[in-house]
Amino acid sequence: MRILVVDDEPGIRRALTAGLSGLGHEVFSARDGEAALLALSDDRAEVVILDLGLPDLDGLEVIDQVRRWSKVPIIVLSVKGDQADKIAALDAGADDYVEKPFAMGELAARVGAVFRRSQTQPAQTVLRFGELEFDQPKTLVLLSGERIALTPTEFRLLEALVTNPEKLLTHQWLLRKVWGLGYGHESQYLRVYIRRLRAKLGDDPTNPRWIATDPGVGYRWIPAPST
Repeated sequence: MRILVVDDEPGIRRALTAGLSGLGHEVFSARDGEAALLALSDDRAEVVILDLGLPDLDGLEVIDQVRRWSKVPIIVLSVKGDQADKIAALDAGADDYVEKPFAMGELAARVGAVFRRSQTQPAQTVLRFGELEFDQPKTLVLLSGERIALTPTEFRLLEALVTNPEKLLTHQWLLRKVWGLGYGHESQYLRVYIRRLRAKLGDDPTNPRWIATDPGVGYRWIPAPST
């Protein structure tokens, strides 16, 4: 995998290059936003690891510019760990968010997850996650061969989750995706419907198999689809 590391700290760039190269990846780097945009212009990168605190362009501005012409997966790597920064990055178009300091194993797993999602064919309309089957055209959900009765809103919410597996989806994104553009702050809707989905899927929120919660930020569909 070809990975672009964007960070103004030479030590971080060296550590990421060494760690990810040791896992078999091809790593190249940029120290600021302008250099990152130039490096991305040739479409070499398959995943971008981006620091928000860059010396020239703000990391959010880099994400915004990249998203105008590229769907390359972007993982934000930042010391800014509060909810507002995380939500802003994800809503701008980042695919995941990892706080510094970080464990190389966790970061490598996140890199693998966003890359797998980028390779998923969007036209796929029947998704299987072990014994769970999501059939989009038939609006049908089966668990261990038994049909799960879902309301239209529950189905749309599940659809938003399962078609973005392993990705942290913010409250605002889910509300607008499921309820419409006039929504964005009614997080109580999500809590109610996520609770209903979990009950119907037999998912324990304290030890989730299907839907994970990032408190104050959003939700993540845990498993990747079966091949």
